[in-house]
Amino acid sequence: MRELEAGGIPFLVGGAYAFERYTGIGRHTKDFDLFLHPRDVERALAVLAAVGCETELSFPHWLAKARCGDDVVDLIFSSGNGVALVDDDWFRDSVAERVLDVPVRLIPAEEMIWSKSFVMERERYDGADVAHVLRACADTLDWPRLLRRFDAHWRVLLHHLVIFGFIYPCERTRVPAAVMRELMGRLDAELTRPARERACQGTLISRAQYLVDVEYWNYTDPRLAPQGNMTSEERARWTAGISEDGPRTTEQPAPKAA
Repeated sequence: MRELEAGGIPFLVGGAYAFERYTGIGRHTKDFDLFLHPRDVERALAVLAAVGCETELSFPHWLAKARCGDDVVDLIFSSGNGVALVDDDWFRDSVAERVLDVPVRLIPAEEMIWSKSFVMERERYDGADVAHVLRACADTLDWPRLLRRFDAHWRVLLHHLVIFGFIYPCERTRVPAAVMRELMGRLDAELTRPARERACQGTLISRAQYLVDVEYWNYTDPRLAPQGNMTSEERARWTAGISEDGPRTTEQPAPKAA
């Protein structure tokens, strides 16, 4: 962190450190998560390489890594689905803190909720993290900004808010009634209005479990430009990375009965 500061590269601390700061829940993790604006990633890698770290651009649409001895630093500048792109607002609304006795700034709670809300893999589901951040921070969240962050993906936010009320019945009124009415009003307006495009938005919440839909059943993939922020090459590389995280269960349509 000191090297990045000396190099004039702004960054935010996320991951386990920020999660503990917001929720009081500590966890051991092998990686140290730093969030950077995309424009600063190459400079950050150069600074870390100059002090002896092994660096790589792991996935060009969202993640770089630096290995410094036994330590691994994740340099995050978007999200795996390409939705939660780090922009200047992350820094404007960040929170001052000290980490490892270094004065730093943490990612905002709103952006933590936004980025974690889309992680719904078979092997990893961040819904509990979202619920714990909501429980800890609901009274101080910038709810209008959170709604703007989710934008067209507001159903994902509604999903987590409904589940929050199930998890914590005694806490559910801490979600502003105006927010729930706004989202439920949007839901009501869509009940008889199906979308025109044949898209499978499941790829935004799991890179593996909805491949069958886009590979076999001709649904469009909203991760791809112009609807999303990923290129076909970036999607292919991100999909290939599934096997690096563990065995992949191959899904395909079952053969039809004779």
